[in-house]
Amino acid sequence: MKRRDSLKTITLSSLGLAGLNPQIAAAETLTPPDVKPVKIPGGRQKFEAERDAKLMAEKFFTPQELQTLTVLSDIIIPADSRSGSASQAGVPAFIEFMVKDQPRLQTPFRGGLRWLDNQMVKRYGKKFAECLKAQQIEMVELIAYPEKATPEVSQGVSFFNLMRGFTATGFFTSQMGIKDIGYMGNTPNQWEGPPADVLKQYGLTGNE
Repeated sequence: MKRRDSLKTITLSSLGLAGLNPQIAAAETLTPPDVKPVKIPGGRQKFEAERDAKLMAEKFFTPQELQTLTVLSDIIIPADSRSGSASQAGVPAFIEFMVKDQPRLQTPFRGGLRWLDNQMVKRYGKKFAECLKAQQIEMVELIAYPEKATPEVSQGVSFFNLMRGFTATGFFTSQMGIKDIGYMGNTPNQWEGPPADVLKQYGLTGNE
């Protein structure tokens, strides 16, 4: 049974118990004063919104790990004249949510971050986020191009591929990233009729 199906079953079971016991039903209508009602966005079911809220409240990465994710994501997608950087688009928070939503990602990300810090300490005496920008770039150059990488950094290559994919996904699904690629979606515009050259091609004037 899928995780979301399990949550749905638990929710339905709770409703069944409430129907059998009026005291339970009455208690469930009370909201503790320090608990805010979960907002349910359009297209989502209550149990999905509750699960999302629970995941958002949890923390997986340490502050130091988040700092490394921030620095690394901004190396992958830096700010330019078109838009801000990956971290400004919320990529570290996106990755934080995804590893909680998909626990199978936790070991690859945490293991990759530790590998990166260990390599930087061996080379420069400091962890990745504490090193100079030139040192960070030098390390990234060793793992960013799989066809050029040596076997000694194969773990780093796997981690960087993972990090690069999630950075791009997080950025280009954010409001900033969508604006960056110029995607308009279903937005209203002004219709001025067919172009003059098309009308002329079919012998029309536009006044028909």
